[in-house]
Amino acid sequence: MIPMKERKDRKEIMNGRTIRINRVPATITAILLTIVLVYFLNFHQEERPSIYGMLRSDNKVNLRKMLIAAIQAAQRGGLEIVDVANSRQLKERSKGKTAEGVNDPFTDADGRSHCVMKQGLKRIFPRVHIFSEEDKEHCQDAHSFDLDPTVLHETAIVPDVAVTAQDVTVWVDPLDATKEFTEELYEYVTTMVCVAVAGQPVIGVIHNPFSGHTAWAWVGHSMSEYLAELHKLPRADKGSDPIITISRSHTAAAQDVTRAVFGQNVNILTAAGAGYKVLQVVANNATAYLHTSIIKKWDICAGDAILRALGGAMTTLNDESINYGPNESPVNKDGLLASLTHHGDYMERVSKYRAQHNGKLR
Repeated sequence: MIPMKERKDRKEIMNGRTIRINRVPATITAILLTIVLVYFLNFHQEERPSIYGMLRSDNKVNLRKMLIAAIQAAQRGGLEIVDVANSRQLKERSKGKTAEGVNDPFTDADGRSHCVMKQGLKRIFPRVHIFSEEDKEHCQDAHSFDLDPTVLHETAIVPDVAVTAQDVTVWVDPLDATKEFTEELYEYVTTMVCVAVAGQPVIGVIHNPFSGHTAWAWVGHSMSEYLAELHKLPRADKGSDPIITISRSHTAAAQDVTRAVFGQNVNILTAAGAGYKVLQVVANNATAYLHTSIIKKWDICAGDAILRALGGAMTTLNDESINYGPNESPVNKDGLLASLTHHGDYMERVSKYRAQHNGKLR
């Protein structure tokens, strides 16, 4: 029989077979495995979180990443729109009539842009509420995208800010001003994405696919270089009277109301697309944007965020902030007034007119 200490040092008998064990390499191997395990547990927690960590982090979203994704979504949707425009295969059909009684068209560009924007955002942020104007469309084989931080300019101040996923609502307009798109009035056409937190718009993106310009802002943090340059433009030379932009699809009665509210010398700028009209206010081509009828929240949320970032305001005609939360109606029934300055003065004029006409403004 082999003595105990010699068996430990040199060999063991297992299942009738003799094997040799070298204790020194085995100890070294155990130490190395322990070091590797500690390294991964302590230094790679972000890449390999624990089950508890995954459950906890899954309830948060990063607004910096949401900004990047929102910009990319608007630009990718724009590429689809330009592609359809170049093909001249619009496949136009009608969705019915607008509140102003105007035909509300739908094209292949609306559908393709919707699928790229909605599916791309949903893949990256599966736990946030995302609403699109064309949610009834069925998407197949839509191109997706991965986050690309290079869409931000180098001087952009975009910190990592985490918020609860359930507090986030994203509003997507895949093609604003579809009627004008079918008429090849491309200056009015935009794609828009808005990120609201607890019902308040904090990130807004308005992209024109045909010029390639993207205006974006994150309230309290940063904005695109294009938006900053647009905001610096001098006021259009129209004298001291206000310039009010309204929809080109509005009836003559809407123009009469505008004159009654702001005076007979008011300058009226008719234009299409809510996104385009907000940017006219930003560029000082208009002093305010007035809409007297129903409007959808995917049309106005991005512009609301951009105006807030610039110190402006967008309210209903009851002078109330618009809530963009997931449990709210997607329809804003109370009209809107948007401006960069003198918002209170303009609202006083609106209120005075409504008091004289039993609360009506249309």
